[in-house]
Amino acid sequence: MAKAKTVYTCTECGGSSPKWQGQCPACNAWNTLVETIAETAKPRFAALAATSQVQLLHEVEASEESRIATGIGELDRVLGGGLVPGGVTLIGGDPGIGKSTLLLQALAGLAERMGTLYVSGEESARQVALRARRLALPETRLPVLPEIRLEAILAQLAATSPEVAVVDSIQTVYSEALTSAPGSVAQVRECAAQLTRHAKQSGTAVILVGHVTKEGAIAGPRVLEHIVDTVLYFEGDTGSSYRLVRAFKNRFGAVNEIGVFAMTEKGLKGVSNPSAIFLSRHGEPVPGSCVLVTQEGTRPLLVEIQALVDTSHAPNPRRLSVGLEQNRLAMLLAVLHRHAGIACFDQDVFVNAVGGVKISEPAADLAVLAAIVSSLRSQPLPDKLVMFGEVGLAGEIRPVQRGQERLKEAAKLGFTQAIVPAANQPKQKIAGMTVHAVQRLDDAISLFRG
Repeated sequence: MAKAKTVYTCTECGGSSPKWQGQCPACNAWNTLVETIAETAKPRFAALAATSQVQLLHEVEASEESRIATGIGELDRVLGGGLVPGGVTLIGGDPGIGKSTLLLQALAGLAERMGTLYVSGEESARQVALRARRLALPETRLPVLPEIRLEAILAQLAATSPEVAVVDSIQTVYSEALTSAPGSVAQVRECAAQLTRHAKQSGTAVILVGHVTKEGAIAGPRVLEHIVDTVLYFEGDTGSSYRLVRAFKNRFGAVNEIGVFAMTEKGLKGVSNPSAIFLSRHGEPVPGSCVLVTQEGTRPLLVEIQALVDTSHAPNPRRLSVGLEQNRLAMLLAVLHRHAGIACFDQDVFVNAVGGVKISEPAADLAVLAAIVSSLRSQPLPDKLVMFGEVGLAGEIRPVQRGQERLKEAAKLGFTQAIVPAANQPKQKIAGMTVHAVQRLDDAISLFRG
């Protein structure tokens, strides 16, 4: 019997190489080539290719896509208002974080008013039913198909024409047209492409569940994220009761939207006031704590930034940040020394964003430096004070987007003072709040130091 020919396929871009090498020749990624069975070329897509005509852009009829509300407010927020007919959504996250639980809850609600299908590739129908009973879901006529063969799944989708279908998970599905094992690069890419093609032709909204690697990225080739319309990630520690669902790609809505959920005995419940979980409750003001108003998509969030500055007993002081960019922390300490005269070269500096939230925007700069100065001087910041602003290398306080919305959210939660960039000073007074506008870093420090 002839030995099967093998090739080495890149897990990052899907490119192939006849032999193993450390760097992918297509995308130049390192250590991403894995051995797979070579597939013979078959014209599988010739019959599916439709002839298109050239059209003038202004003559193309453009209308807003209708949405399918899932009934879970936080999930609809992340999706941009709900599922889009014919759209394909990819959800990734660590094992046990709640992907299957959330989708089962959503599908159980949708099954009462439209056609649905839950394809389970990892669990039997009995296991899915046990989970539904644990979650105390209402008894609905939700069709469940325990199947991993792509051709059988497509046949069931064509026969029943559901409006919403979930495939849990895409790594377990395989196509008989390929000889490689389920979960391989070729199988994941082929199965996702076929399901996407069916969704576009039939109008079924398809949700794919994806496994993640040790680095946190969705397993399989990176082109999988380019095939689908929306990519959502579950974030949060499995030991914590809170979960964040973040949109990294959305062709039908805004990216970087987040939904906040609390894991309970009855499944995932949306958190209507997420700022409360990111704020610690201190009996009295403590040094090293500052409240930041950050922006996640269209939602302003209040997050407590904590800093601990301690004398270093090593030649190289430590710089550690959790939930914030570590390289930016080193830059901010240099700006603090140069433009405010406060040196931390002999101090260990630790910065943490409470609640496990990850902050990527530079609007956190001013709050981080305020928490560091407060800890260094052992002087608490004034009570009911919030701040935000980007700090430039020249020591200036630069404006950030949606400043008015941030201040309104802080006032709603009872904060009475704010330090903001001069360009973000509100044109109309906000009831119950005193706003201090600053242009330089040393001006801001003199304000919160009294």
